[in-house]
Parts: sequence; structure tokens; C-alpha cells
Amino acid sequence: MATSVRLIKKYPNRRLYDTQTSTYITLADVKQLVLEQENFKVIDAKSNDDLTRQILLQIILEEEAGGVPMFSAPMLSHVIRFYGNAMQGMMGSYLEKNIQAFIDIQGKLQEQSKTFYETNKIGPEMWTQFVNMQAPMIQSMMSSYIEQSKEVFVQMQENMQKQARSMFTSFPGFTGDKK
Repeated sequence: MATSVRLIKKYPNRRLYDTQTSTYITLADVKQLVLEQENFKVIDAKSNDDLTRQILLQIILEEEAGGVPMFSAPMLSHVIRFYGNAMQGMMGSYLEKNIQAFIDIQGKLQEQSKTFYETNKIGPEMWTQFVNMQAPMIQSMMSSYIEQSKEVFVQMQENMQKQARSMFTSFPGFTGDKK
């Protein structure tokens, strides 16, 4: 059964109109739709261009500006450098899969935590202490995962270079280094 996509129209005056509720909404309302995992699409009211990514990026920009940012300046610089790079498509996929892996890990931890909390019937204060004690372990697990992912990626890159080198050696005038 296909889920319907909630349609939001963006008008030239920058206002967002939710066609489901027949009301104007704010970026905060769109953020709430994201948090509620509502399936939606934002389109330009005149051209019908899909503006969903732009609106989501606007929400991220607002979140980054107010409070503790998730993205450091060096990290954003690295991401920008991938635009126009041969690896741009792979980078987007790589980031998406790593975020999904993080979400999956978080979901399993929440599920296990809920079971533990309900089984042991501990108070909220003790539960908060327990969760805070787990943070270093979780960070360590994520660091190990990222290091392993990095090693696999480097190995893949080396294999691609070897394949390219062996493929292009038959071309006249190719002067690639023979490692």
C-alpha cells in the first residue's frame, strides 16, 4: 500500500502552504513533519519544481545557527570540496549509508534500553546516570566502526587505482607510475 505524499507549496512571497490542512505553515512546522516522519514534498507553486531539499537544508541551517552545531567548519569544508569531484556521487551515498547505520544502532540501543528500564524498574535519575555512563562506550563503538569503514574505503580506492592502471597501460602514451 503506497503512502500518500503530503504536498506543501512554496509561494513567491516565501510562504509555505500545506495543501493537506489548507493552512500556511512555517519552517518549524516542516521540521515537526520531519520529526514525525511524515512523507512530504515541497514544490514551487508556480513552476512545480521540487524544493524539498532546499527547505530541508534551510532547516539544517537554522538548527546549526541556534545552539550546538552538529557540523564543524572543517567538516563542512571537506563536504564542499567533494562537489564537482569524481567521488561526489559516492560521497553522498557513503554519508547516507553511514547515517542509516547510526540510526539503526541508535534504534537497537533504544530498544534494549527500554527493555532494561522496564524490566529493572529503576527510577529516572538512575536511568539517566546509566545512559550517561554508556556514552563513552557508544562513542568508542562508533569510532571503531568509522575506522573500519575508512580502512575498507581506502582499500577499495587502492583496488580501483590498480584496475585503472592496468586498464590504461595498453593505451599509447600512458605514463602512469608502475607501483
